Amino acid sequence: MSTPDPDVYEQGRGMDAHNQVMRDVRARNQQTYDPHEPTRVWLDEDNTPSGVYQSLTIILNTGGCRWARAGGCTMCGYVAESVDGGTVPHAALVDQIEACLEHEREHADTPADLIKIYTSGSFLDEREIPAKTRRAIASTFADRERIVVESLPDFVDREKLQDFTEVGLDVDVAVGLETATDRVRHDCVNKYFDFEDFERASETASAVGAGIKAYLLMKPPFLSESEAITDMKRSIRRCAEHAHTVSMNPTNVQRHTMVEELYHDGGYRPPWLWSVTDVLRETADVDAIVVSDPVGHGSDRGPHNCGECDDRVQTAIKDFDLRQDPSVFDQVSCDCKITWNAVVERETGYGQPLLH
Repeated sequence: MSTPDPDVYEQGRGMDAHNQVMRDVRARNQQTYDPHEPTRVWLDEDNTPSGVYQSLTIILNTGGCRWARAGGCTMCGYVAESVDGGTVPHAALVDQIEACLEHEREHADTPADLIKIYTSGSFLDEREIPAKTRRAIASTFADRERIVVESLPDFVDREKLQDFTEVGLDVDVAVGLETATDRVRHDCVNKYFDFEDFERASETASAVGAGIKAYLLMKPPFLSESEAITDMKRSIRRCAEHAHTVSMNPTNVQRHTMVEELYHDGGYRPPWLWSVTDVLRETADVDAIVVSDPVGHGSDRGPHNCGECDDRVQTAIKDFDLRQDPSVFDQVSCDCKITWNAVVERETGYGQPLLH
């Protein structure tokens, strides 16, 4: 991976100290990746405003998030999986899409109605996905029902979204908002934009009949467990006014990140799974689909409880994602919930984490 270049338009838009630390951390990564192979692809089920769909999730291997090249978010290591050099040509991206379709043909009985495409950056940033490639992807999946593409608010544009709506696709833009609290987004996540930018992106999408899916981050660094819970409950309620789906993702410790540095120094613990269930239960009444996908659940680097109940709690969360019924959480219990309650009551941002 090439050394991130700070001399880009993002310089100075976040906290310069954070950016410098993360440029230094990420410069240690020496891995390289094949531009003709996607980063990941898998089949799953997803809840949408039109019902539960079988989904094909694609993570394209691009030049990586433009903001991450400048330093980027404290928890995000996805840029470390990006192709060296900052750009991937159209033909290579088309090869990646074909590899994903081949995976679907091998593992699915029928084509998925929902396509979800991520780049670990912004699909709508034409430095990552050129306009020619974007239109080719829209044409390739024109026979499906719905497509989700991720983007920072800056790149949400009517004309780009119309490439999908004009071929008959329902389109959603997944925005990594992380939190509705600007100070937390700026100081804990090191993401430069404000909530009002997210609101404008939502309005732009709505103007062409597209939807918004808000991605939130539970427990970024420097928040205690209780502060993280409170922030998510507030953020979900604010996001539900602008997005039909809110996906709350608990932080996991990714390589080549500031969070990993803190984790190794004893300064960070991923959130408890009980915290995830508490937030989902308390926000089940909002006028939006609220889901969560605790990546790495049960591991020290992922959201976890005591190790004994993690799989059962994860199963309940997955059940809630599909049915939106908070009573599923009444069916799981563990003695470690007493410990979690003590952590929520006593842990402070200054002295965190109270337990690992």
